[in-house]
Amino acid sequence: MTRDRNQRELEESITTDFSSQMSYGDYLQLDVLLSAQRPQSQPPQHDELLFIIQHQTSELWLKLMVHELRSARALLATDELAPALKRLARVKHIQHTLTDQWSVLATLTPSEYAEIRPFLATSSGFQSAQYREVEFLLGNKDAEMVRVFSHDPAVKAELETLLGEKSLYDEFLAYLARAGYPVPAELLERDWTQKHRSNPGLLELLANVYAEPEKHWGVYETCEELVDLEDNFQEWRFRHLQVVQRTIGHKTGTGGSSGVDFLRRALDLTFFPELYEVRTLIGG
Repeated sequence: MTRDRNQRELEESITTDFSSQMSYGDYLQLDVLLSAQRPQSQPPQHDELLFIIQHQTSELWLKLMVHELRSARALLATDELAPALKRLARVKHIQHTLTDQWSVLATLTPSEYAEIRPFLATSSGFQSAQYREVEFLLGNKDAEMVRVFSHDPAVKAELETLLGEKSLYDEFLAYLARAGYPVPAELLERDWTQKHRSNPGLLELLANVYAEPEKHWGVYETCEELVDLEDNFQEWRFRHLQVVQRTIGHKTGTGGSSGVDFLRRALDLTFFPELYEVRTLIGG
């Protein structure tokens, strides 16, 4: 009896505490979050909710990825390598989650997608500003992509700012230079709106790092973390390609892109070219 009374008192205490404080739903703004799914299909199509939630959750993970990449870049700029690597480790987990999510959307058959496609109008993942932020932060700069957002001056201005800033890789190279590594001068002062191009001098520098990793462990570890990021990004792109191909075949995308062909070309893009090229030089 005593134990039952104590249990009741504990439960009443917890209920009282929560009633006088911010609730779980209040903190997470669940009333806003869970009312943000507004299917457009008429008559209602069962699978549209899947399509909406898939993309909304992806946008939330992209938001966190942008947050972590910006922080990692800022930490590199102040020579704080260890916490920057911690941020990148978290980004890698986010990437895995985003890639795994494609398996849910892949349950949408071509016939089911055909029922909701007309209601998507011209909306497309190609128009995701946060995805473009991730690409710019990792170094895939392209001014043409900013023009996609001309209808939204605030977003366009944010992307223009990011376009003109150093990427994560640029900040890593600046960190190397401050640490005494012979980074080619043309990589330290250049037009940041342009994507990084492979540089022979940087390739030689990295070859020396990989030849004696124990002497350059922090730099070596960072290089491998960046390779992990790119590998994960390519895996995400490939899964995207597969899901689109099995769902719509070679149809044009809703945003006007060439669909599968556009996604396949994206597989040839690279953020950190020297980190892959250096592998050919290892071991002679």
